[in-house]
Amino acid sequence: MKYLKHNILTAVLAIACTSCINLDETLYSEVSSDNYYNTSADVIRAVFRPFEHGYYSIQNRQVIEELSGDLVATWQKDDWWYDGGRWARLHYHTWTPDDEAVKSEWENCFTGVMQCNYVLDDLDSLDPAKFNMAQSEFDAFKAQVRTLRAWLYIRLLGTYRNIPLAVSRDASLNSEGQVPPERIFEFIESELKDCIEALPSKTGAAGNGTSQGQWNKAGAAALLMRLYLNAEKWTGTDRYSDCGLIAQEIIEGKYGVYSLGKTWDEVFDWDNENCPEVIFAFPSSSGYGGHYVYAGDTFWWTVPARTIANYLGDTEAGNGDHNCKYGLAPSYAPDGTPYTTELGRPGAKFRKYPDDYRLKLYKNLGNSTREGMMLFGYLEYVENGQTKRVVSPTGAYELYLRDAVGKFAGLGPGEIPSDLTSNITSGDHSSGWRYVKYPLYMDEDEGQMESDYVEIRLAEVYYTLAECKFRAGNAEEAGKLLNDVRERNYPAESFSNYAYQPEGPVILTEAELLDEWGREFFSEGRRRTDLIRFNKFCTGTWWDKNPDSDSHTEIFPLHRDVLGANPALKQNPGY
Repeated sequence: MKYLKHNILTAVLAIACTSCINLDETLYSEVSSDNYYNTSADVIRAVFRPFEHGYYSIQNRQVIEELSGDLVATWQKDDWWYDGGRWARLHYHTWTPDDEAVKSEWENCFTGVMQCNYVLDDLDSLDPAKFNMAQSEFDAFKAQVRTLRAWLYIRLLGTYRNIPLAVSRDASLNSEGQVPPERIFEFIESELKDCIEALPSKTGAAGNGTSQGQWNKAGAAALLMRLYLNAEKWTGTDRYSDCGLIAQEIIEGKYGVYSLGKTWDEVFDWDNENCPEVIFAFPSSSGYGGHYVYAGDTFWWTVPARTIANYLGDTEAGNGDHNCKYGLAPSYAPDGTPYTTELGRPGAKFRKYPDDYRLKLYKNLGNSTREGMMLFGYLEYVENGQTKRVVSPTGAYELYLRDAVGKFAGLGPGEIPSDLTSNITSGDHSSGWRYVKYPLYMDEDEGQMESDYVEIRLAEVYYTLAECKFRAGNAEEAGKLLNDVRERNYPAESFSNYAYQPEGPVILTEAELLDEWGREFFSEGRRRTDLIRFNKFCTGTWWDKNPDSDSHTEIFPLHRDVLGANPALKQNPGY
């Protein structure tokens, strides 16, 4: 285990002094700021408590962003994963104000916001000299917490649009009900501009190293870039030119020196604190409380259940059984007929460029290395000298994973089921490709469950600038930027066949740009937002998902419990 994984700010800092198990807790329910802060370590622990919760909160964002989109789905697998239709409602955009996912994102984000507010209030009231600290250190802490709060508010704005503004534990300083989206946008924008000035730049050209988990100028600037990228949808005002300017500044090194990783998976690997592409990541460690990148609702359940551990060699990982929650939405009908919808079909979208390294079958190669991202076909492993195959959770049949959803139990390659139904409730355990984006290394590997969760990486800045240029009518400049990232995904000898014009033959259209966002950022908790920005979330068709009747599902409702707790809140339109 790497020493830095135990530290964020200083050599004596333990990030997760309290775990995030009880989300109903009140941060200062048993102690007050008058008696809690006795040493500098107490200050540091308080500052980084919201970071631990922020990391925990990525799980529900993954659920609502990916399962409401076109690339990832949770279909019923025999009698698994129906769960009262909750995943089907996300898929079909038929969620209600009673759905747990609707409630969880609100509660997770506002819990984090209020934790930030409590800390900021305390820092304003404390004397740094009491802790042998300088005012500049307190100001640095405040910039960290304010940036984290802005990150949470960006999520709330994108998910619910109409939200209250809370900036303090003092209720008189907060809005009673919702404020206009423009007001939230202006608040986030102002906060991030201030924080860009107050935060340090990353030092050196290598990765973040022991500073992994701290916000810096580039991180705050990238959040401002995200805000501007989605401004037209969130406020009705186009800010693409501002977005492109900040993206260009980040790439040029104005806020610190970053560079793209040499391979597609370097940024996700176990030692990614050394990757120069990472702008902001939440530190993880298998032996130390927080490793939510390997939680069920992120990347632990993107593979078949149970015996998959024998194929992966991670039988003693200590994080419970794998499970089959997530898979690639299908590209084919059960009889092998290809779907032809513009959206969805992620397997086919990857196969459009067949030399893509990510298309390889995922395998652990030993010594904390791997190849490939996809799981498909028979998954074979050797046990006691015998070759075996991964089977369904009950052992009823060998899995043959295919890029289709249907009743395939026990059928091999090319065999067609008698029932050709294919929808969110008609699958089994052989349905759908699965995937491994963050490595699931073997028990003996040093890097097992050690990857930090990457929230912002330089590739996002390249793709954002490319989209801004494309929207401004400069498709060739956009293509060059995308090619700068894409070339690492393919062998050097064949990439010239796959490059966008003017460096290759592929024409960059709006549909292709959205597809490329989907390939590069597959299952990174942003697909819903990207579809909305391209006006496809409600109007598009994929697999068994038809267009929505109107656009009200671009934002989620407020849960009934949330409305009941604050009568000043009003339900979002359409619910």
